[in-house]
Amino acid sequence: MKIIHITKDQKLSLKRSIDAGTEEQRKIVKEIIERVKKEGDQALYEYTKRLDGVDLQSLRVSKEEISRAYEAVDQEFIDIVQEAAENIFHFHEKQKKESWFYFDEKGTMLGQKLTPVDAVGVYVPGGTAAYPSSVLMNIMPAKVAGVGRIVLVSPPDQNGSLPAEVLVAANEAGVSEIYKAGGAQAIAALAYGTETIEPVDKIVGPGNIFVALAKREVFGTVDIDMIAGPSEIVVLADETAVPHEVAADLLSQAEHDRLATSILVTPSIKLAKEVQKEVAAQLADLPRKDIAAASIEQFGAIYVTDSIEEAVGIVNQLAPEHLEVLTENPTGVLPKIKHAGAIFLGRYSSEPVGDYFAGPNHVLPTNGTARFSSPLNVDDFMKKSSIISYSEEAFRAHASKIAKFARYEGLEAHARAIEARLEKRGSDRNE
Repeated sequence: MKIIHITKDQKLSLKRSIDAGTEEQRKIVKEIIERVKKEGDQALYEYTKRLDGVDLQSLRVSKEEISRAYEAVDQEFIDIVQEAAENIFHFHEKQKKESWFYFDEKGTMLGQKLTPVDAVGVYVPGGTAAYPSSVLMNIMPAKVAGVGRIVLVSPPDQNGSLPAEVLVAANEAGVSEIYKAGGAQAIAALAYGTETIEPVDKIVGPGNIFVALAKREVFGTVDIDMIAGPSEIVVLADETAVPHEVAADLLSQAEHDRLATSILVTPSIKLAKEVQKEVAAQLADLPRKDIAAASIEQFGAIYVTDSIEEAVGIVNQLAPEHLEVLTENPTGVLPKIKHAGAIFLGRYSSEPVGDYFAGPNHVLPTNGTARFSSPLNVDDFMKKSSIISYSEEAFRAHASKIAKFARYEGLEAHARAIEARLEKRGSDRNE
């Protein structure tokens, strides 16, 4: 892991262009989407056979498959999932907002009506690992919001099954529609519908580059959460941090993906050197060593600054997905942090605490987008409608101003729509 001394005026960024994909990848995704739009289920079956290596007889997960999933996991896992789901639900409950209205002295009512999205599709990636935690993080805020229909899609394995852990988590979260479909074809099915899968209004959940590009392509037909890049962690630490713990936290993100980013920012050269040694030592027996080592080699770094203030400045430049603050006084540093998806304060708030169990959402902005965006939350599953109810008194008081405003923009019909209500004609004259 490289140690790099950072000067006061040096500019750093986590931003990468990898999420844009290649021209060939974008072409493939567009072709897949068009085929699913035209051929529906048949396209899903064919792509599943070609890309996932399995000839499915049915897309929908049956009740029998759910029952077998419960038999395949132990009770301890079920208990953990239930407790995590409860924690996540309760955290997101505190985010929920209510509709509001107010009246002024002229009798005008203004307000905002909040309504949950009707239907949401949740994409759960397959591949090198099962992600029941992603199931809970994407579903529970939608449940809190009051979404009526939640659909889960995920690519099957070569036996035509989804991981038992994923099925159990989905069932515990209350999802009754689960389909064996992955990749860009699953995103297309959620957006446009097929004979089996009815379309949804919003798609959430991470996936590979083809999933990301498909979400980008269908945006506008449906809403999406975000285009998530590879996972990131930045650890802000001073000399009080424990080197082997810092190293373990850095590797916890590196094992996700060869493209993941793990960075330590510290004013302590002593800590930097000790963490560097610890990362190398801990890599040696890590089960996902090849993935983590590639990540550390390409995107891992230790930035050494002259002061903790400069270190905080670097963190704000990076705007990381996950930020751990391992300093003598983490809460004292917190007010100075401007940009981070999730902030973990203190030694006992290691990133996996938030990833799995504490309650805050682990679907977070990546690629420096924490400068302007937020974690997945209940608001993402709610729509807001403005309410305007003008009284006659208010209308007559402001009509001329409104009409003039319209004419300033050259919109005469707008002005006349106002003035029509000031004229006495027809049934008005007979009253």
